[in-house]
Amino acid sequence: MRLLISFAALFLSVVLLQLGLGGVVPLDALSGVELGFSAGEIGLLGSAHFIGFFIGCWWAPRLMGQVGHSRAFAALTAAGTIGILAHMLVIHPLAWAVLRMASGLAVAGCYTIIEAWLQAKLTNETRGRAMGVYRVVDIVGSLGAQLLIGVLTPASYVSYNLLALLCCAALFPLVLTRAEAPPVAGAPRLRPGFAWNRSPLAAAGVVVSGITGAAFRMVGPLYALSVGLKAEVIALFLAAYVLGGALVQIPVGWLADKYDRRIVLIWLSVASVLACAATVASADRGVVAVFVAAGFFGMTTFPIYSISAAHAHDFTDPSEAVELSAALMFLYAVGAIASPLIASVLIDKQGPAAMFVFISVAHIVLVVFGLFRMRMRAAPQDRTRYEYVPRTSFLIGRLLRRGRKRD
Repeated sequence: MRLLISFAALFLSVVLLQLGLGGVVPLDALSGVELGFSAGEIGLLGSAHFIGFFIGCWWAPRLMGQVGHSRAFAALTAAGTIGILAHMLVIHPLAWAVLRMASGLAVAGCYTIIEAWLQAKLTNETRGRAMGVYRVVDIVGSLGAQLLIGVLTPASYVSYNLLALLCCAALFPLVLTRAEAPPVAGAPRLRPGFAWNRSPLAAAGVVVSGITGAAFRMVGPLYALSVGLKAEVIALFLAAYVLGGALVQIPVGWLADKYDRRIVLIWLSVASVLACAATVASADRGVVAVFVAAGFFGMTTFPIYSISAAHAHDFTDPSEAVELSAALMFLYAVGAIASPLIASVLIDKQGPAAMFVFISVAHIVLVVFGLFRMRMRAAPQDRTRYEYVPRTSFLIGRLLRRGRKRD
């Protein structure tokens, strides 16, 4: 308990960051529609976010080494705040794309600093409990960010100002904490091919996870408007997706530890295709049906990253776990950068259902590739324990590496 209290400042900063920088994602989509942006331009904003996210993952450890944790956190939070505030000063999709890169940079950079701080303070005895709380805090913050959209007016300076205030408030807990900042850890090497060499199926699963999650979270509000949902209930539509993904972690983790992870991954992808079909079919069956379909979609797609990561770690030496996590995060960003732009263009050209056709195709490819890989290699006998992996920074592997015990 004393340890968790000492981390309270970090956890509060995580929540405030999620509310501020996470809330701008759906707000931008709704504001873009209000201001007459095309679907492709709204998708470009989501892609720009993940370009900034990747830059932040790569640059933040180096910035920490130059100026320290607190100063780096303050600088990155300021960049995120500026990125939010400037939206209503320059109303142009390309300008907003640059501003969203600043937001993505701030998200990844701030998470990198928080996770570096946690890693330096945790021990093998406290790691499991602290990481459990960290995961809950991350999900609660993400859920709250989606629900905020229900009370924010699109294309309003007041709405962006409120999000900027939340982002700026994240400075206080971490910068003013009396806890001593830890020594700066070196950045992990980034070798994207490393994950493919260890497990081609895991690498493909992570890319598909990036395609799925980025399309839904970045372009989901555009889809919801296209099928007739009112702006005030879109928050619940997005929250249902996050909540569904959170609720299924424990049962899916049990299945992934008990059975061949590849079988679990394949069946999850099959269920994801069914969830896509259910979401499209629910479009004209009322709000409750749409919410239930979104929750089902979250249940089937949310765990794919963590199962893919666990499968990759089964073929990796523990000393290489951090480098593997960095490679997996890179592959996730690759899928996430391309997905929002493609999904938004498809919605514009072919209608709202086209986004879920696109996602379904990605999962069908993953199913076929998974069946092929099962013929190529046997399941490992010595396996690591399943862990829910937040997609936050390249350093997440350091927090989880001692938690991945082998059977």
